[in-house]
Amino acid sequence: MLRGGYYIHLEQNNSFVGGGFWAPNSEDLLRIRKEFEMDTTEIEKITSDNTFVKYFEELKGEDGVKTAPKGFDKSHPAINLIKKKQFVVKRKFTDEEVLSDDFQKEVIATFLAMRPFFDYMSELLTTDLNGEPLF
Repeated sequence: MLRGGYYIHLEQNNSFVGGGFWAPNSEDLLRIRKEFEMDTTEIEKITSDNTFVKYFEELKGEDGVKTAPKGFDKSHPAINLIKKKQFVVKRKFTDEEVLSDDFQKEVIATFLAMRPFFDYMSELLTTDLNGEPLF
């Protein structure tokens, strides 16, 4: 069962293409945080990849907790990831880019650039902490 969602927002002076995991339920959020507590190698590899950086710059997610979520060490090296409540990516477009003949191709390219992130997060949310399938 794959997770996550794609999003296209078209608004004058505020258009973007994005996606991710906007409001994971508490069970999924805990699973994500536990994974990042154990190992951030894969998410760091994905988010530092040249294509990811070119399209999205960084992993975003607003509304994080101020210190550490309950049960997590506030001095953990991955605390910035652990504190997040959302895990999303976003690529902004100018009005001229939206109206260009290449916009559809750029949207597709953006979604393809998002795919490694989606694949990783979907796998994470469909397995337990040992990597065993939940379904």
